[in-house]
Amino acid sequence: MSTTLFTNAKLIDGRLCDIAVAAGRITAIEPAGVSSPQAERIDIAGQLLVPGFVEGHIHLDTSFYGDTWVPHRPCTNGFDVHERVAFQADNMAKAAPMEERARKQLDLCIANGTLQMRSHVMVDGSVGLTSLETILAVRETYRELIDIQIVAFPQSGILKSPGTPDLLDAAIGLGADVVGGLDPASFDRSIDGHLDVVFGVAEKRGVSIDIHLHDAGTLGAFTIEEICDRTVALGMQGRVAVSHAYGLGDLGTDAARKIAGKIARSGVSIMTNAPGNHSFPPVALLRQEGVTVFSGSDNIRDSWWPFGDGDMLRRAEIISYRSGFYTDMDLASAFDVVTSAGAMALGLEGYGIEIGAKADFVTLDAEHVPLAVVSVPKARRVFKAGKLISQPS
Repeated sequence: MSTTLFTNAKLIDGRLCDIAVAAGRITAIEPAGVSSPQAERIDIAGQLLVPGFVEGHIHLDTSFYGDTWVPHRPCTNGFDVHERVAFQADNMAKAAPMEERARKQLDLCIANGTLQMRSHVMVDGSVGLTSLETILAVRETYRELIDIQIVAFPQSGILKSPGTPDLLDAAIGLGADVVGGLDPASFDRSIDGHLDVVFGVAEKRGVSIDIHLHDAGTLGAFTIEEICDRTVALGMQGRVAVSHAYGLGDLGTDAARKIAGKIARSGVSIMTNAPGNHSFPPVALLRQEGVTVFSGSDNIRDSWWPFGDGDMLRRAEIISYRSGFYTDMDLASAFDVVTSAGAMALGLEGYGIEIGAKADFVTLDAEHVPLAVVSVPKARRVFKAGKLISQPS
């Protein structure tokens, strides 16, 4: 079994180390210069070596990245999920083939250092299993470059879209890893009915849950409490996530802290991409109370907004900026949101820079993590299972 030695790598804690890798795993971490010379060597040259970024929430099926520019179409009156879904359906009918667009988006993310991903893919009465079949095939093509979890996502609702409950179940049988949901109260008009289906499929199939929740204020907060209660009742702690959770950002400090305690006790994770035009969860408060907060790009140049560059380090900067994170400790916490916390939320095995972990890592030209978050250096080398898969051109 051959060994590769990554020399002069600066770890997050500031140590300069040599890291031995064999069979795609880290086998040793020693102070720089003391390791055995009998190995292929790759010089990290004192740059930061960090675990691959975790893209915890993206939509590979609906992005127009690399396709013809699609001008953003505003909602008639503020933000309306139903209307945005209708705009998306119209745009998708005119878009380039899904496989082509998904590949371009993956290439973008990998080049930025994302090696673990959770993608939501539409599965409902409007598209059936067609989109899922396409993305499953793309995932197989990229299996040696990036690990992808797929969420069966009912973009058109569950109760409002005929046949969707059965489709969600079939999607898991076909290869999806997680069952999703969408605004149980405001979209399907039935929290209990919607969650009955989502948790029912999860319990039957033994899979995790990730629910989109855009609802604001107390409605959003109440829905989260209902999700927490079901999670505990079914013993699913650590296997349920609520994405967006805008309503948590509308609460006063005391109310937010109270519900944060409940979320933490239930083991439900919260995903935020800190969107520019919405309230978003109070990241620092939630983390202080023990909640796992992770992040993702969400939409990249699609029917929801024209932004997104597939860079989770940039996302850490955005979260820091919007959260008022200024101290080194705060900036490091934002970095954790897009790395280790994301790995915890997704239940990843072998994540991190430690003996026994997968040799999935990225080099950053920065002295330390806080500087990396604020400067977002782009000249990165990306290694998957110890093999170089992307580098600056």
